Amino acid sequence: MSFKSLARASAIALVLAVVPGVAQAMSLRDALEYAYANNPNIMSALLSVKSSAENIALAEAGKRPQISASATARGNWSVTGGTYTTGSSYALGLDYRQTLFDSFKTESEIEQARALTELSKYALRNEEQNVLLSVAQAYMDVLSNSQLVQLRSENVSFFQAQLDSADTRLRLGEGTQIEVSQARTRLAAAVAGQRSAMANLQAAQASFERWVGRKPQNLTSSFNFNGMLPKSLDSAMSQADAQHPAVLTARAAVRAAAAGTDAARAAFGPTLNLIGSLCGINCFGPGQTGMSGSVSLSLSVPIYSGGALGASVRKANIEHIKSEVDALSTRDQVREAVAASWASLQNATAQIESAQSQVSSAQLVVDGTIQERDVGQVTTLDVLNAQAELTSAREVLITASASRVIASFALLASTGRLSAPDLNLNVSVHSADGYIATVEDVWQELRAIDQ
Repeated sequence: MSFKSLARASAIALVLAVVPGVAQAMSLRDALEYAYANNPNIMSALLSVKSSAENIALAEAGKRPQISASATARGNWSVTGGTYTTGSSYALGLDYRQTLFDSFKTESEIEQARALTELSKYALRNEEQNVLLSVAQAYMDVLSNSQLVQLRSENVSFFQAQLDSADTRLRLGEGTQIEVSQARTRLAAAVAGQRSAMANLQAAQASFERWVGRKPQNLTSSFNFNGMLPKSLDSAMSQADAQHPAVLTARAAVRAAAAGTDAARAAFGPTLNLIGSLCGINCFGPGQTGMSGSVSLSLSVPIYSGGALGASVRKANIEHIKSEVDALSTRDQVREAVAASWASLQNATAQIESAQSQVSSAQLVVDGTIQERDVGQVTTLDVLNAQAELTSAREVLITASASRVIASFALLASTGRLSAPDLNLNVSVHSADGYIATVEDVWQELRAIDQ
């Protein structure tokens, strides 16, 4: 297959890969909103919050009454002196048990459950940030790779034209075989670059569909941050320390570990239980009426448990210290991310300014070199080199433009402000607060039984 045919085939593949059918344009904001509403990672994190909230109800059950109904049915028979007799009886009653005091162990466990639920809420926010950042990156990857495919396709057409021109001049005796070979070599490299760009575009489209949940269609690069970006690195650091979900998660983990330590220590203290029972029907046998009941207090004090209580306290203390160390590590990681994203944003901005100047100058060089080549002042190689420099500058501009958008989103994420409310997305914000309030309802279980 000739280079010209190869270029044409590549162009057809480009149309199939990049140009969708007639469809409404999808802006970056549209992609963020759709992903926020439908991404399974966010749904999973929301369910984790609800699951964690149930641990609050489980812990609170430790200080609430445990009431159960009991029923017994008994059948009996006997053979005495050749006489066979049978009988039956039944009884109904209620049992009651409640822990009145356990050295505040239950209260510590409730506090720990609430802290872990708060931790899962911040984990949800962190997952939302990760998804939105991944969506922005996937969106810009598709857009920039589409532009690169278009640019390299134009590059193939340019080198094909130079090859045709070199062939024509050779036939007319004005060129050389070396110029033809040079043009053919550059065309082969351009076709290879085009194919590589198309492969990268296909990979970017797959990533887009994974994070957004839809195929990319008519993407645009515009996004208005409305002054959301921090004005300085110090400001970004302060915002991250105060509100980044990972930092808040680490603080909640410290709180949970502290409550776990209190619960482990409380196990050394006494426990006082109230125990009651009531028999209401057939309490004294068949044919006898009346009721019976009992109430008792049970006090237990641990003396020796084989070392389990001491080990539990030591382990809880270690976990508490570890959570504080982990919180320091998380804070440092977040600050590192802030500094890196800030530097990336500044670098991308500088690269855009430089590339814009390079593209403008390189275009003038290409146009002038072609004119000089046509009058015999320079060779075809000079034209090929000038075009290669122009293409390189354009690719830098495309990459830097995408990098600046991605770095802006990364900076927002590193400061903890990449959220649906902060971005003013037109979505229903995911929250488990209502579910948490329901599970902490003292009588919710009874109402559920009535329903």
